[in-house]
Amino acid sequence: MRAITVRDRDAGITGLALEDLPHPHAAENDVIVRVHAAGFTRGELGWPATWVDRAGRDRTPSVPGHEVSGVVAELGYGTTGLTVGQRVFGPTDWTRDGSLAEYVAVEARNLAPLPADVDHTVAAALPVSGLTAWQGLFDHARLTSGQTVLIHGAAGGVGSIAVQLAHQAGARVVGTGRSADRNAVLDLGAHTFLDLEADLWEDVNRVDVVFDVIGGDVLDRSAALVRPGGTLVTIAHRPTVRPDDGRALFFVVEPDRARLVELAQRLRDGRLRVRVGAVRPLAEAAAAFAQRQRVPGRTIIRVAED
Repeated sequence: MRAITVRDRDAGITGLALEDLPHPHAAENDVIVRVHAAGFTRGELGWPATWVDRAGRDRTPSVPGHEVSGVVAELGYGTTGLTVGQRVFGPTDWTRDGSLAEYVAVEARNLAPLPADVDHTVAAALPVSGLTAWQGLFDHARLTSGQTVLIHGAAGGVGSIAVQLAHQAGARVVGTGRSADRNAVLDLGAHTFLDLEADLWEDVNRVDVVFDVIGGDVLDRSAALVRPGGTLVTIAHRPTVRPDDGRALFFVVEPDRARLVELAQRLRDGRLRVRVGAVRPLAEAAAAFAQRQRVPGRTIIRVAED
């Protein structure tokens, strides 16, 4: 099969190449998915899991990309709940080869059925971003109706979904980003917008929850925006500053089939919009990683046609 691979940790994006690899093996409780569309994160070449397996052993050449939408091609021993030929989508395992390939082996529990009326390119943009937004807001921050949440990077993959979910949950939403993002963020359901480059943070009333996807100085400064007893939650790195009498926590998204089904249903009935900015073929995946020009929405790699 054809796949995008990386063999040299020091080479970074320049080390990405399209090459032939053996067809993946379906271990117990695995499925082999024929990939139709795949999502990726530009920073994933810096993740330790890109280079080693769960036991810490080198696993290069590594295939990046950890969001997949496609069709079940093969079932591993003991796999239940899915059938050959079924449309599915979900996150792939962090410490195994990913979705920028014609086929990928995935634990069956990671995948959910994909309705026939949801396009693969849209579905591939949803698993990690959608689950991260849901788990950050509700499982970790425990956001409830009537509370106020500030969402950093509100025009991005995770942030744009978090804005919609928080709004639908009855929360008041403050979205942040660059000035060019203002209209898009307000259109997604944010009540107000904070320009991180121009607006004064001191003018923001303190909030119940801050959901951060940026890290660094933005994360550190955000602790002061949280009301006493509130929550600062981030996916960037472990926070070093905590809100007064509150919680500050870092988390990594986890697979959740039931929640993926819920997110897909929201897509179908129009309650959720996924921003896909560009769709490129597998042969251009390396160029998509290296792209510097900012594209509104996710860049998705189309591997096969329906």
